[in-house]
Amino acid sequence: MNVYVVNQREEPLMPTRPQKARKLLKQEKAKVYKRTPFTIQLQYPTGENKQDISLGVDAGTKSIGLSATTDKEVLLESEVKLRTDIQDILSTRRSARRARRSRKTRYRQPRFRNRKKEKGWLAPSIQNKVDMHVKVINLLHEILPIKNVVIEAAQFDTQKIKNPSITGDLYQKGDQLGFWNVREYVLFRDNHTCQHCKGKSKDVILNVHHIESRNTGGNSPANLICLCETCHKLIHQEGKEHLFKRQTSSLKDASQMTVMRWCIYNHVKRTYPHVKLTYGFVTKHTRIHHGLEKTHLMDARCISGNPLAVRKERTFLFKQVRRNNRQLHKFTTPKGGKRKNNKAEKLVKDFQLFDKVQFNGKDCFIFGRRKTGYFDLRLLDGTRIHKSANYKKLRAVEKANTLLIQIQRKGSAGCLLS
Repeated sequence: MNVYVVNQREEPLMPTRPQKARKLLKQEKAKVYKRTPFTIQLQYPTGENKQDISLGVDAGTKSIGLSATTDKEVLLESEVKLRTDIQDILSTRRSARRARRSRKTRYRQPRFRNRKKEKGWLAPSIQNKVDMHVKVINLLHEILPIKNVVIEAAQFDTQKIKNPSITGDLYQKGDQLGFWNVREYVLFRDNHTCQHCKGKSKDVILNVHHIESRNTGGNSPANLICLCETCHKLIHQEGKEHLFKRQTSSLKDASQMTVMRWCIYNHVKRTYPHVKLTYGFVTKHTRIHHGLEKTHLMDARCISGNPLAVRKERTFLFKQVRRNNRQLHKFTTPKGGKRKNNKAEKLVKDFQLFDKVQFNGKDCFIFGRRKTGYFDLRLLDGTRIHKSANYKKLRAVEKANTLLIQIQRKGSAGCLLS
């Protein structure tokens, strides 16, 4: 296992072995700089012989693969799990604000002229993912003397995915050409017939139903279906919203990646001029040529330029979580008309949500708490350590952060599966 080292000026040096780090700490020639990944800071001046370290970044919308390698050895590999709940949270907040405005405020004229977006503006869900890519790259630069950064920039032709034979001016002639709006197109596509009862209800009023929630599935024609008003009401009353399936898979991740690729590169380029770009077909050729398996970590290793570097170390799993829940009340109103508060105490027995603690000699994280001092303990891959552990049996290891870090066992599913 490597121990990462920084000098007196907090500049990264080549990692060392635990035996040497233990001696330095015992002789008070070094101190603990960071617990995870475990890093020490030297207390005396030393030489700075550094090898060429290359960092491969397998960018993505749900997870990131990172691999810092030399010609022969893998120094650090990790998989980062990104947040995918931002769009739902913003939709919930938007609904709550609209209801509150109509309930408690006077009418105000709409103000549109002062709502111009800044140049380079990205949707919050995409901006958060771009920022996290930059954050983890900065984190690795703090503990390793990285000289080269290589990022795989994926590009997707969504029109080609839906219709492989599309060419030329057909890109300008989509399915909705000649229709006023999406609703008109969906009714025409479904032949103005209810797709549930096939016209047996004799109801002439037609509605357009969202197969998946509008918050997650959007208003694309693939997520819409024609239903008569009778069937539409019946499906919602009986809770059968998931009775239908999308006609085609969602292309949200592909479109997000197309937007993110240059944003990530430009942000990293400002700090690290040595950053380079590569493409998916190059990574695939390298992986197949050397007979390697398809995982995020293996792709990142191929991207770094050292696909045959040997991994002797355990990998890391990073998981991004939200810092605070700012919702003041529960969104659903129970009987009586009083909405319950959604506020919880930040500290319970001096512990808070997502604190890293030690329970029975094992490091884990707090994923749930009760006022009485009992905590739900889990690992970042979802493994439950204890459903209700007493606070007296816990020992604080690290305070909560938006980026949780856990050491993965060598060969564990969390670090091998993509």
